[in-house]
Amino acid sequence: MTRIMQCVFSLLLLLGCNSEEQSRTSNQPGSKPNVLIILTDQWRAQATGYAGDPNINTPNLDSLASKSVNFKNAVSGMPVCSPFRASLITGQRPLTHGVFMNDVQLDTAAVTMGKLFSKAGYDTGYIGKWHLDGHGRLSFIPPGKRRQGFDFWKANECTHNYNHSVYYDNDNPAQKIWEGYDTFDQTDAAVSYLTDRNKESKPFSLILSYGTPHAPYQTAPEAYQNRFHPDRMQLRENVPEEMREQVKKDLAGYYAHIAALDDMVGRLITNLSETEQLDNTIIVFTSDHGDLLGSQGAYKKQQPYDESIRVPMLWRIPEHLKITPGEKEALLNSEDILPTLLALCDISIPNTVEGMNYKDYLEGKEEINRDALIACVQPFGQWNRVSQGGREYRGLRTARYTYARDLNGPWVLFDNEKDPYQMTNLVNNTEYSELQYELENRLSLRLKENGDKFLSGMEYINKWGYPVDSTGTVPYAD
Repeated sequence: MTRIMQCVFSLLLLLGCNSEEQSRTSNQPGSKPNVLIILTDQWRAQATGYAGDPNINTPNLDSLASKSVNFKNAVSGMPVCSPFRASLITGQRPLTHGVFMNDVQLDTAAVTMGKLFSKAGYDTGYIGKWHLDGHGRLSFIPPGKRRQGFDFWKANECTHNYNHSVYYDNDNPAQKIWEGYDTFDQTDAAVSYLTDRNKESKPFSLILSYGTPHAPYQTAPEAYQNRFHPDRMQLRENVPEEMREQVKKDLAGYYAHIAALDDMVGRLITNLSETEQLDNTIIVFTSDHGDLLGSQGAYKKQQPYDESIRVPMLWRIPEHLKITPGEKEALLNSEDILPTLLALCDISIPNTVEGMNYKDYLEGKEEINRDALIACVQPFGQWNRVSQGGREYRGLRTARYTYARDLNGPWVLFDNEKDPYQMTNLVNNTEYSELQYELENRLSLRLKENGDKFLSGMEYINKWGYPVDSTGTVPYAD
């Protein structure tokens, strides 16, 4: 063999070894981190063991929290399903991406998480509830632009029939049903996905989107429901007396869903550990919004109260990224998730993104004391203006205060330190006039910076051409 041939042979052997080594080490510290987003539906921030809820033990989430950055003041800026999801994957505010109510389609030309991670060499996947397509809640969403850059697909638009739950599998247009309680089956699908990805050289970016603990509440498996009895439920002080018996029943079911989800979080982390991917995977655990569950005499979301707007927000970040776990005060908002993930994964943040990149904050290089903007562009559905008194509003959630105004002027002002259940509205109270004036000015400045003229909801509906019924709700087909 000539010297040239020996050199060529050695080079080919070296390249082969490097390729094999790259495959073996793709999920090790130093390579691009994987991303797993565990997204729940209607899980309020207060409802975990680590947050001090007396009704629930969440050992797996508590363990995750102990190793995570806990954005304890995180906010869902427009607390309803589709707006949060659109902000999550675009990094934009609702008046920019246009999804300010449920059952409308996100622009298929949007610059999204799926597209950005795919371009950066990631394997992208989506499992569970999508709610960004607007073509009917049980309709097939075909591969291509309507999936917004996510390749692996076991999902559906929206259903809360957890024990007869529809989904579609990759490019197969045939409707399928998860075999049992969909929270379990979706976790099985995620575990299979994660296990398969361990054999690949590419990093992954997966969103696992559960429908629970959203109502209907009494539909978790019986073994979980048996753990929670209505008579043992401790209610928040802001639940009216006339609602308390029903709320106790619903809370028992709500916590049964949460207990099941906590077990699934444990399964996911165990799988990542057993497949040696945990040390190079960013895990984000959060929810699209909270649930009033009787607080303020109401259920569900959209309203500016803490049970509606505040969400759990845990970020387990690999040690090699040198970010210290612990509680953080910053009011991370929905549109801030994407840019922060992109920065942690060393992916360029496009100029379409409006959210803040918190990477330097997490690394201790800067402080962020920005207020969180909260809003309802168009009240609809269970909080429509016709029968439920819904109203448009814009507001701020600061570290201490909540302030919001509707189209008629100042609406609510709470001192959340002195009044954690938000039972005393301080709007137009002369003792707080200076504070109200300051918060109003801060809100007005933020709206001006964002180009938000705070018009009536119907003006925005007309601008985007959304069809609505007499209550201002977009009708949807199952």
